Amino acid sequence: MNHAALLSVFISQAMEVLKQKNKKLDAVAVSSGPGSYTGLRIGVSTAKGLCYGLDIPMISVSTLEVITKQVLNSSNFDSETLFCPMIDARRMEVYAAIYNTNIELIREISPDIIDENSYQDYLQNKQIVFFGNGSEKCKIAINHANAVFIEDINPMAENMISFGLNAFLEKDFVDVAYFEPFYLKEFQTTTPKKL
Repeated sequence: MNHAALLSVFISQAMEVLKQKNKKLDAVAVSSGPGSYTGLRIGVSTAKGLCYGLDIPMISVSTLEVITKQVLNSSNFDSETLFCPMIDARRMEVYAAIYNTNIELIREISPDIIDENSYQDYLQNKQIVFFGNGSEKCKIAINHANAVFIEDINPMAENMISFGLNAFLEKDFVDVAYFEPFYLKEFQTTTPKKL
């Protein structure tokens, strides 16, 4: 909630540590969303400024992958378990994806309208762990033995590290000039799917 006020302070502190250790910044990783317009705009604008100013590449990491990694780090799950991170959009709508235990995409990120029939095709055969700030509304609507809900999972920058490092090693960079994250406002122009 203090993104705008604290981000430049944190960057300054991180740059001072690099300077003291005689190191340089090689790239900047930033969340690609989905997420709030203001938070993503501040983060991406700052990352673009750093990348332009330092002539270094920019890496984008999905918010949904980041919170999935957090859940996988917090507990042991059966190898067949699926993970459904959710970002609240509005009313009974979320942005969600489905991943396996290797954080491989099983179902693309999409806007979903949540009701009692949501994700039934997946729930019939496998346990699905739902989490993220959109999962609370799901908990009310989805009543299935294979549905598990984990509360209080929020994106944390430390969970971006492995994704950012892999992207850097593979030279999987985004075009700094044209990169735009997934803003939740896009939900209004995208037709949500009723699952």
